[in-house]
Amino acid sequence: MEKVMNMIKPKSNPQQQLRDWQRRLRQECRNIERQIRDIQREEKNVQKAIKEAAKRNDMVSAKALAKEVVLSRRTVNRLYENKAQMNSISMHLGESVAIARTVGHLSKSAEVMKLVNNLMKAPEMAVTMQEFSKEMTKAGVIEEFVNDAVDTALDSEDIEEEIDEEVDKVLTAIAGETAAQLPEAVRKEKVKQSAPTAEEDEAIAEGADDEEEMEAIRARLAKVRS
Repeated sequence: MEKVMNMIKPKSNPQQQLRDWQRRLRQECRNIERQIRDIQREEKNVQKAIKEAAKRNDMVSAKALAKEVVLSRRTVNRLYENKAQMNSISMHLGESVAIARTVGHLSKSAEVMKLVNNLMKAPEMAVTMQEFSKEMTKAGVIEEFVNDAVDTALDSEDIEEEIDEEVDKVLTAIAGETAAQLPEAVRKEKVKQSAPTAEEDEAIAEGADDEEEMEAIRARLAKVRS
């Protein structure tokens, strides 16, 4: 009976808890790496679609796809930052092992608290890090705090301008000089909005299929990015 009780007795100690957190952090890092690979794989398909749209002189679609590329690259950069911060948390937790062995419990870490707070503001990591924060607060590694999300509403216009600039760069880099002819794209968009002539009916029918394919490509990239 005593042997059975020992088997079901929880094996909770500071060192074990640290190792458990580090294991889960490594798993989250692997998940991030997988998501980055998925985004980059889909981005190659989008780049191909941009070139095809540029050849058709459909710069409106090309620009829309280029914006998806920009947003995806921003997501990838943010994911790399998340991974780096999780590695930092793991490193600081590892440094706490020696202290825990001496004092018998986990000590508070201002640096871990700062990193956890930062990751709680990241859309991709919010739920995961909220769970970590609860466990670490209970264990005494960090103090309970209110997650003050940064309000970026006032910066939305500046962000849109930055994205537009990046879109133009992506278009030029992927589709060359043809993609840089944005005034022509604007004229083409106005033509699409006007009533088509009999001679344009066939071209529009073919374009509909292209647009459906473009939307499917954009949807796949948005899915792996979310």
